[in-house]
Amino acid sequence: MAFLAVFALSACGQEEPSGENVCQVYYVSSSETKVESHPYEMTAQSPEDRLNELLDCLCAIPEKLEYKAPLAMGFQVLEVKQEGSMLMLDVDQAYLDLPVITEILVRAAIVRTLTQLPEVSYVGITVEGNQLYDSMGRPVGWMNAEQFIDNDGNEINTYELARIRLYFASEDGASLICTTREQYYSTSMQLERFVLEELIAGPDSRTEGLYPSVNPNTKIVNVTTKDGICYVNLDETFLTVINNVPTEESVYAIVNSLVELSNINKVQILVNGEVPDTFSASVFERNLDIVTTPEK
Repeated sequence: MAFLAVFALSACGQEEPSGENVCQVYYVSSSETKVESHPYEMTAQSPEDRLNELLDCLCAIPEKLEYKAPLAMGFQVLEVKQEGSMLMLDVDQAYLDLPVITEILVRAAIVRTLTQLPEVSYVGITVEGNQLYDSMGRPVGWMNAEQFIDNDGNEINTYELARIRLYFASEDGASLICTTREQYYSTSMQLERFVLEELIAGPDSRTEGLYPSVNPNTKIVNVTTKDGICYVNLDETFLTVINNVPTEESVYAIVNSLVELSNINKVQILVNGEVPDTFSASVFERNLDIVTTPEK
């Protein structure tokens, strides 16, 4: 499927709709510091028409000046192509003139809006047919909603690209394997908490040889850092062993991942506010003795 995205003359969804056909359309704030969502009731029925309708919303210049349409910010959409669940937007060269933060917010708004369609899992952006690169010179590639971590249901604040190192379990659960992950996260979120959430979420299903090192049902009670020590408070689910990964190994998966951050030297892990009797120490330092390299 290939078609041209057409700029609409008026904003979509001026009232507060409700119903099963309502989705969230994401716009960039007028200050270009965050993305905010507005409910919109779709009228189209077919997958192609629904996609066109959302694209029109993203192009439509809002009547209210509090926010801006992400596809009406000085550049043009040249073509939209979909293959399976992968949707590619090709834009003109003017897209590269967007300020760094604004460009991230535009991407966040586009991806968060379009991936609500069941037929769209990933969105990509090219510039006149060429690969898009971020401010660090890295290829952007395919994006899904989970790459843009938000701190509440209505607003997405400024994003930064985090390059973190996470420690997951080997297949037999006897050792840890380090892997690097790049992800955008909201600057309103503690980087320490972001690392924990990514670790608990587990390895990417497309990466072979890595297995969860922390029970995925673990809940984070709170995280604080002071004087180089990160205090992590988890619920009791953390102590439930998964995939034959010993609790002590889960502890070091957290410790090693957090100590990779420049402001952390040691980690104390609490369960419901207390240090479990089964722990070998109250404060842990990095342990690379249980880290191995994946087999090729």
